[in-house]
Amino acid sequence: LFFLMIRRPPRSTQGLSSAASDVYKIQMLTPETVWFQDELQVRTEGRGTCDITRDFTALVRRSEIRTGLCHIFIRHTSASLMLCENAAVEVREDLEGLMQRIAPDGDPSYRHDDEGPDDMAAHIRTVLTDVSLQIPVSKERLLLGTWQGIYLWEHRLQAHQRQVVVTVAGVKS
Repeated sequence: LFFLMIRRPPRSTQGLSSAASDVYKIQMLTPETVWFQDELQVRTEGRGTCDITRDFTALVRRSEIRTGLCHIFIRHTSASLMLCENAAVEVREDLEGLMQRIAPDGDPSYRHDDEGPDDMAAHIRTVLTDVSLQIPVSKERLLLGTWQGIYLWEHRLQAHQRQVVVTVAGVKS
């Protein structure tokens, strides 16, 4: 949605406050918004991070949306998404270490353990992190910073098949 503001020509301001004399005409220009949606299947190797940046870069390019917003959503309660440092693996290792201290596996205070000792810890980790990301799109590219990557963060110990939905909305021209 674009707004074009045109200032009204000056006229007599006698008896009017300065705010009342500054009247603008606002015209909305609405190029057609295009929506693109797809789902990515990601096989994890168990607890840890998977770099999925290239997959989403390709999907955004395939959408042919020149300017817009990319929304990424993971359809699970024991894995999450993160926008993180992509050059130093130690950053993600340190984050995993922090999560192990915050939400340790098998804590005896957990009442939910239907799927094993890592079950409740995985849910806690997901609630404390993100299940969706929003990234601007320009010239059919994600506007990521130099050292930013998109990661799926698996919180369960075992490998899983995860579904991640991407929705890109914007204009093609």
